Amino acid sequence: MNKVTWRKARRSGAQGDACVELARFPQAVAVRDSNNPDGTKLLLTPDAFRAVLHDLKHSDVA
Repeated sequence: MNKVTWRKARRSGAQGDACVELARFPQAVAVRDSNNPDGTKLLLTPDAFRAVLHDLKHSDVA
């Protein structure tokens, strides 16, 4: 995943630390920790990623 464009949310703050970064692929969405870009990446199908976003938006998790 070296030639991948990773993106952070615009609201991630000026320091840009402790953020989740995303990379889009045709059949997957990759998620990584911005504090550990060489660490483990989580790969989700687009449907699974949408489900995660839905659950986060509709939960009490801040």
